[in-house]
Amino acid sequence: MTWETVIGLEIHVQLATNSKIFSGASTRFGAQPNTQACAVDLAMPGVLPVLNKQAISHALTFGLAINAEIGLHSTFDRKNYFYPDLPKGYQITQFQHPIVGRGSVEVILEDGSHINVGITRAHLEEDAGKSVHENMPGLTGIDLNRAGTPLLEIVSEPDMHSAQQAVAYFKKMHALVKYLRICDGNLNEGSMRCDANVSIRKSGDTTLGVRTEIKNLNSFRFLEKAINYEIERQIELLESGQKIQQATLLYDADRNETRPMRSKETSEDYRYFPDPDLLPILITQADIDVLKKLTPELPDQRRLRFQETLALSEYDANWLTADPDIADYYEATVEQCNNTKLSANWVMGELSAVLNRQELPITSAPITAKQLGQIISKIADDTISGKIAKQIFDDITRQADPSVDVNEFIKQNGLTQMNDESQINDIVDQTILANPDQVQQFRDGKHKVMGYLVGQVMKQSQGKANPKQVSEMLTAKLKTQP
Repeated sequence: MTWETVIGLEIHVQLATNSKIFSGASTRFGAQPNTQACAVDLAMPGVLPVLNKQAISHALTFGLAINAEIGLHSTFDRKNYFYPDLPKGYQITQFQHPIVGRGSVEVILEDGSHINVGITRAHLEEDAGKSVHENMPGLTGIDLNRAGTPLLEIVSEPDMHSAQQAVAYFKKMHALVKYLRICDGNLNEGSMRCDANVSIRKSGDTTLGVRTEIKNLNSFRFLEKAINYEIERQIELLESGQKIQQATLLYDADRNETRPMRSKETSEDYRYFPDPDLLPILITQADIDVLKKLTPELPDQRRLRFQETLALSEYDANWLTADPDIADYYEATVEQCNNTKLSANWVMGELSAVLNRQELPITSAPITAKQLGQIISKIADDTISGKIAKQIFDDITRQADPSVDVNEFIKQNGLTQMNDESQINDIVDQTILANPDQVQQFRDGKHKVMGYLVGQVMKQSQGKANPKQVSEMLTAKLKTQP
């Protein structure tokens, strides 16, 4: 029997505001537990919420970016449930009338194909606190610093059919909110996390299967692994004659498995009702017009510009525009060297490898865009070879000193490429005499050996010879000399 997977995501985006959604308490990450929770966050008697205007602007900015319906009249509701990290006993959220309605986004998959994912709604709400279990065997600690932090919950349609599609969509949302500057996108700090609703059905069926919800996934890798595990678990249950139980699950990354957290609630369980302490949000067309003018270039627009103006492939353009900081760095590199393809190769290759190895964001790169652009310029004008460029790149990234001038570095260390024909000619002649077997192989038609001979010349020249010139000179001599 063949099965079809159906997936929808609920993405929680922590909005980039200095204070919480209904109080003046700080949203700064990393403070000591329970030092950033004021009387409003703690639900002390007599306190009243005051709405953060910046949170409204951020939500509207997102809605406009996905061409969604904007709720000109939206309201807040109370979602009632009892948990130790929820001081009020309810969460202020939007249920009946969200600020952002239906929209959609186009997602590019790894194989280059495209899918459209519908957005059901995006609504404002406050975050809960955090239950802490680490280093507290048998106990649970409560940190309420996060209570009241502004969130935008983005609810998708069940339009995805594999873990890979869900990851691509999550990455698309991650890039979008960073471009819009409404969220820092820091997954490690919980600035973005998602819940995955997963169900399966027989291929060809139109009725959705019983779904389970995997909560609080905050990495692309964990999202993919959790969904794949849950798909296999559900198929195994159904094929053995059992039923899927609607439930909320947690993903255990250490064991790579999902496990039940609680039975799945429905909206009736939460007893939603309008919050009596908050007035409706009324949005005017003038408000929307102002925000439209402030909307920056979005990832899709930048990707198309990179393809059309900078002549990059769709793959390169998509990779370079997935993060606005990477795109900014790339463009600054191109501005320095005026070489779009070499800049793409170095940013996606050598630079990306260093950042991954050192676990650094590109904003903390140990080499500036100006320095990388200078290296690429010197490759392009044949001042240095690719091998020497790699050496310079490694030296500068080790120093991590933005004041180092690449041109001076090349001069001081005598790294200028050897372009003198007589010097290269002598080394080529020596290489031919020292490698008679490889020379004969070339003359017998085994031209792949040319790479070895060029390498020997480069080794003798300490990487300073121009490899293109070396290859041309070797080829001419081997074809004409007896």
